Parts: sequence; C-alpha cells; structure tokens
Amino acid sequence: MIDRLLHTPDGVRDIHLVEASRKNELQNRILSIFHSYGFKDVQTPTFEYIDIFNKERGTIDIKMMYKFFDRDGNILALRPDITPSIARFVASSFDKDGLPKRICYLGNTFRNNESYQGKLREFTQAGVEFIGVDSADADAEIIAVVVNSLLASGLEEFQIDIGQASFFKGLVEEAGLDAAYEEELRRLIDEKNYIAIEELLQSLNLDQAHKTVLLDLPKLFGSIDVLARARKMTANKKALEALDRLEQIYEILSDYKLENYITVDLGMISQVNYYTGIVFRGYTYGTGVAIADGGRYDSLIGQFGHDVPAVGCAIIIDELMATLERQDIFLPTEEINTLLVYNSKSRKIAIGIAESMRYQEMNIEIGLLDESIEKNIEYGKKHEVGGIMNFISEEEVEMINLTTNESSLVLVSTLFEDHHHEEHQHDQLKDGEA
Repeated sequence: MIDRLLHTPDGVRDIHLVEASRKNELQNRILSIFHSYGFKDVQTPTFEYIDIFNKERGTIDIKMMYKFFDRDGNILALRPDITPSIARFVASSFDKDGLPKRICYLGNTFRNNESYQGKLREFTQAGVEFIGVDSADADAEIIAVVVNSLLASGLEEFQIDIGQASFFKGLVEEAGLDAAYEEELRRLIDEKNYIAIEELLQSLNLDQAHKTVLLDLPKLFGSIDVLARARKMTANKKALEALDRLEQIYEILSDYKLENYITVDLGMISQVNYYTGIVFRGYTYGTGVAIADGGRYDSLIGQFGHDVPAVGCAIIIDELMATLERQDIFLPTEEINTLLVYNSKSRKIAIGIAESMRYQEMNIEIGLLDESIEKNIEYGKKHEVGGIMNFISEEEVEMINLTTNESSLVLVSTLFEDHHHEEHQHDQLKDGEA
C-alpha cells in the first residue's frame, strides 16, 4: 500500500527542481514568441462537457478520453485537445472583441493511451489560434510562429512537414468513397501503411485510376516540386485548389526566409478530422513523434454557432523538452544567486539586507542555519549557488564566492549602504526622477 502511495499512475510523472525550472524557461520563451506576433493569452477549463470533444467535432476516439460524472449526472471529460475548447470559448464570447482574434494558450491535456505504448497520458501544450481570417498569409504566419518558437527553444535542426487535408478530400470525393472507408483510408495513409492501403483499395469498387492516385498519395513527399507531380495525378477542382493554396503558403514562407525548414508531404492526412485545409507537423532527429502540429479548421467553430475560419498550432512541450535533452541542448535554470547564513544576533540586519536584494530582483535563499559554514558551502555548490553571505555578527559579513572559493570580510554598514543606494536609484527611475 505504501509502495503504491509513492508511485504515479502509468503515463503521468512528477517534474521537479532543475527539470521544472527548465520547463518554465522553455514555456516562457515560446510564449514570448507568441506575444511578439500579437497573440493574447486565454485559459480554458481543464475539463468540459464531453460533447465538446465528441466525434462530430473531429477529435480523438472517445475511448482515449478520461471521462467522469458530475453530481448532476452530466458526462465530463478531461480535455484531450485544447482547440475545441478554444472554439467553444470563441463562439461564447464572439461579440465581445470582434474579428480577427489572435489567441494563445498554455495548458495540460489528457489522453488515455494504451499502457503498452509508453506514451505520456498528461502532457503540456502551448499553442496559437488565428480566428476570422481565411488566407494563405494567415496559414504561413502560423507556421512562422512554430518555426520561430522552435528556434527560440534552442533547437537548430528540425523540419515542418506541410500537407493539405482538402487535397485528400477532393480525391476521395471524386472517387466516390464511402465515409466509413474514407476514415479507415485516412488513418492508413497518415500511418504510411502501404500494404494495408493497397489491400483496402483492392477490396473497394473503385476504378483503377482512382485506386492508383490514392495508393500513390503517401509517396508524395519531399521538396516543393512534389506539387507539380501531384497536379498531373488529378483534374479534381478541390484537389487542384488545395495545391494552389499550398504553393502560395510556400512562397510566403520564403518571404519569411523560412523555406529551408519546410518539406511538403501530401500523404500527411491528420486523423483529427476537423482539419479542412493546410495541415503540418514539426519533426527533429532523435524522436519518432511530432513536437508540433496544427492546421486549418474552418468548420469547427461553426459547430458552436458561429461559422468563422480559423488556423492554429500546438507545440508539445514535453516532447520538445525530451528532444532538447537528447540533443544535449540544455536550457538555463533559475539561479539562486546567494545563500544567506546568519545567527540569532545578526538575523535582523541579515533579513533586512536580503529583502532589499530581493527587491533588486536578486535570488536569495536562506541557508542551513543550524549547520557549519562548511556544510553550507557543500550545499551551495551542489545546488549551483553563486555565493554565500555569512553574517558573522551585526557588524561583519563573510562573502564567499563558490565558483572561485575566495572569501572576504565586509562591513555590514558598507553592504547596507550600497543596497540602500541602489534601492533609492530604483525608486527614482520608477518615479521618473532620474
């Protein structure tokens, strides 16, 4: 029983100390990029009515959701995806701010994956949603946000695969494929399961030309030249318009000077069915899963009462964290500048100076007061503390540099005067006097 109390369920974990500090740094960097493009923060509930995420909305299978009842018997679900929650939020507050809306968020999502898959069941997403504009410029802007967010994280080698959900939709409409088979084919193409795709197509009553095009779809990936090959495979208007849009997006990304990060993959058909246009995923070496994904979902918000276009993306923070670690890219952690050590006689003056230093945005941690200075030095080095202020008395403080191991005695009065002067200057700057 005690052993169980000390362990977390499969798929969830504790994040603490250095890792938590690095995760905060990563999230702050990404949110800073979002804000630089004019996106504003919103927060939506961790759980909602299950209808928000049902199959009609095109989200994940209900078996992968964490479901429970409230006291009134309503079925609720921990959010497996934040985009439907954003769609509901936008519809419910539609008349408040007008259009377009640039929204960003940071939050945890929950998916009840199979245990054998070894995937996290709780993970953090940071994302943006651009609502109210249907244009290639809006699509390209979202991809630019993703690329610059990944660069800000410290990642250098990655690619964004871009595809078109409406290209696939145009092909299956032309082929007259039944909706049930379309969903199965969508999954197999997205997984690039060539053998299963061929078996499924052979079992269907389709003409050979349509079978050939659908069978070749997973092979249409690479440079922008893929679009020229794809144009020769169909005369369907919707499919050709999808390729035109993709080409426009690529041209705009070239204006952003980001084309080197872009790869075309027309066989990338998201299994999340609410996407209607461009879809994309971010990949890097050392991981077989996407670290970012997104796309255009022009019909989702309409299901909540307001029919407006939208495009968005999500960066999976936990996958990105793991990727950075595997690539030996380490984010800085929040530093403890100084360890404060004092005794009963020097406590009052030591605390006063420490509070003054914190006001100057320095990090001050109270040390091991009942231990020797040697124990404090050992503790400080273990926790990457810069130095120690050891208040020997009300008059003297020992300053210990834990990097160089040098120490010196300083008069407390001098130290107090220095920080009082800095505090006065800070106040002057705040009041516009200096």
